Amino acid sequence: MATFVLVPGAWLGGWAWKSVALLLEQKGHEAVPVTLTGMGERVHLASKEVGIETAVQDVLNVIRYNDLEEVILVGHSFAGKVVAAVADRVPEKVGVLLYLDAFRPRKVRTPQGSFPDEFPVEGWRVPFTAEILGVLGKDIQGADRELMLSKATPLPVKLFRDPVTLSEGLDAVKKAYVFCTGSGDNVEEILKEKLDGPNKVIDSGHWPMITRPEELVEDMLLLAGAPLK
Repeated sequence: MATFVLVPGAWLGGWAWKSVALLLEQKGHEAVPVTLTGMGERVHLASKEVGIETAVQDVLNVIRYNDLEEVILVGHSFAGKVVAAVADRVPEKVGVLLYLDAFRPRKVRTPQGSFPDEFPVEGWRVPFTAEILGVLGKDIQGADRELMLSKATPLPVKLFRDPVTLSEGLDAVKKAYVFCTGSGDNVEEILKEKLDGPNKVIDSGHWPMITRPEELVEDMLLLAGAPLK
């Protein structure tokens, strides 16, 4: 049995992993969806002080207080820098670090991952809008669209702006990647890079956990080297 710790990207909470978690559990694995402080059911904790260090502690505490070992640590979108920082601090707890259409850190020892204001900012928050959904998730329609628009929560902008500084310890952690063709990145160009781990490509927008959960789970299991049963 493998243990998957599922960290959502911007505007999402653990709710976004519902279908993925169910499928993983049906296949005999453990799924631990995480909701970062200030989003999802923890939106009432949002403040202008919530940044990357809070998010990193969220995930570290899930691992610590659930006594998790050899986890498959999955980070979606901006949470690529969250899971990278977590794996950097507790590499002995991480079996595979899996970036899902996510920020991919470079092998440098200087701050990185401070995102510019690509989206409209209202005060200290980045709201989720139908326009963002239309650009990054053209395949999200019908009930899935209603779900996203009703449950996505504003993101504390400090989560975008805060960089992470990673050590050489992260270099030894096994890594894997899932890329999505419809999220705006040039996947063909990315695959020409020297990735330090295997990868899978899904023909979807930025949120395959919503639109393609079965394919995503199969790819995650293959990349993690976990049983497919």
